[in-house]
Amino acid sequence: MQHMYERGLSRRDANYAAMTPIDLLARTADVYPDRLAIVHGLLRQTWGETYIRCRRLADSLVRLGVNRGDTVALLLPNIPAMIEAHFGIPMAGAVLNTLNTRLDVESIAFMLRHGEAKVLIIDTEYATIAKAVSEEFPELTIVTVADIDKGDLNLPAAVDYETLIAEGSPTFVPIPPEDEWNAIALNYTSGTTGEPKGVVYHHRGAYLNAVSNVLAWDMPRHSVYLWSLPLFHCNGWCFAWTLAERAGVNVCLRKFDVEAAFRLIIEEQVTHYCGAPIVQSALAYAPEELRTDLSHTISTMSGGAPPAQTLIAKLNSIGIQNTHVYGLTEVYGPASICASQESWKGEEAGRIAELNARQGVRYPLQSSVSVLDPHTMTPVPRDGKTMGEIMIRGNICMKGYLKSPEATDAVFQGGWFHSGDLAVVDPDGYIKIRDRSKDIIISGGENISSIEVEDALYRHDAVAMAAVIAVPDEKWGEVPCAFVEVRDGMYVSAEDLITHCRQYLAGFKIPKAIYFQRLPQTSTGKIKKQELRMLYGASSLEDAGGFAC
Repeated sequence: MQHMYERGLSRRDANYAAMTPIDLLARTADVYPDRLAIVHGLLRQTWGETYIRCRRLADSLVRLGVNRGDTVALLLPNIPAMIEAHFGIPMAGAVLNTLNTRLDVESIAFMLRHGEAKVLIIDTEYATIAKAVSEEFPELTIVTVADIDKGDLNLPAAVDYETLIAEGSPTFVPIPPEDEWNAIALNYTSGTTGEPKGVVYHHRGAYLNAVSNVLAWDMPRHSVYLWSLPLFHCNGWCFAWTLAERAGVNVCLRKFDVEAAFRLIIEEQVTHYCGAPIVQSALAYAPEELRTDLSHTISTMSGGAPPAQTLIAKLNSIGIQNTHVYGLTEVYGPASICASQESWKGEEAGRIAELNARQGVRYPLQSSVSVLDPHTMTPVPRDGKTMGEIMIRGNICMKGYLKSPEATDAVFQGGWFHSGDLAVVDPDGYIKIRDRSKDIIISGGENISSIEVEDALYRHDAVAMAAVIAVPDEKWGEVPCAFVEVRDGMYVSAEDLITHCRQYLAGFKIPKAIYFQRLPQTSTGKIKKQELRMLYGASSLEDAGGFAC
């Protein structure tokens, strides 16, 4: 027998609708149709115009034969078409697959094949890739976006994006998801080894994370957001959908450039931006003349590696208030945030920077972010010392890995998403990453956090980037070795850095060697430590371009 709260109280069209970020655009277009939505060069496009263009795009995709659940891939920089696609493709009932613009033809081909893309929307800058995939995938419909003049692609069968928009109906009725669990996006991980995995997002998670961004950042209505974070990375942490909810302004940045970024920040009065440490560092240490007209405070979210305390302090000094977030592709971008506390204001500057460099607490609409013992699956004590693995559960977790049931089962083992990141929990309940499980250094039985050593190195003004790995040692088993990229125009010796590190680290944690070189990075700005490990396997590191202390 049904409970009284179930009898006759079923879901109906009148009281239930699947969550989807498509609705965020529809409401804003209805309420704020004349508000500015997109800025790109001379283009200034309103939300009403954007909604119509997205509906036209959806209609044209359906006319091209795109059906519910088909994959539509994109190889685009942060330009208006990329923002429009985040709505137009799901409006057609299809799945959005943003591809990393920094990848080679072979990697792109793998993703198109694995994701079974039916359409590829590609910027004319990537003509070489367009020609290669058109030959390998003759059934693939290619749509070209001529954002900048790159000449004729010589692809007779290609469809022009603006023609596609013009031919679509402005009255097209968006196709809602049959279930909010339906896929909305496919994102490939940027791992440093092996083939990338296809991470599948659902409408519910995309909607909730878009709103969670607003709550986590106290983001005001009509915020002005600079696209310094690639939209191909976790769908820009869902901020394309967030900006629609806020009726904000998308300030496009085709390619990150410090001078262009500051010009747009000043001209458009940008209020918010997100970025990896390399972006934050570039802005923090930019020539002073680029920001002489900067007269307003800017909010930024930093992701990726934990920011160095010196970087946070430098950003604050030029009027950029940093909030550190932590997450992964598998959880739509940010999963935790270092939420500031009123009580921290009384601390000295160095301590405030230290507190703000932590990964913090769960994102507002994420159900749980915890540090668990991976063997017992119990929470570690809040002592700031005991390490466990960061695990996440809730509505803002991926559906799983496309065509990889074994990998999906493994990463969701025990009812949690296993991040692979090792962390401690401070007495106030805030999480602080110690390392990736594969990057922890065990020297003479003692655990050394590579992140802790890197943070000490980053405290030196001359250090632009640093990476620490474990290297074999006959006596201790393994010891820390550092690779450093020096800031342009500055000089520091290995001996100087060793002396510097002694101020912050116990003797056994100090790097036993420091090498200077350009650090290899993934397309999303992560340092490729595996390449550094391979480099150490050379006949000598000196041969590889390094200098030992």
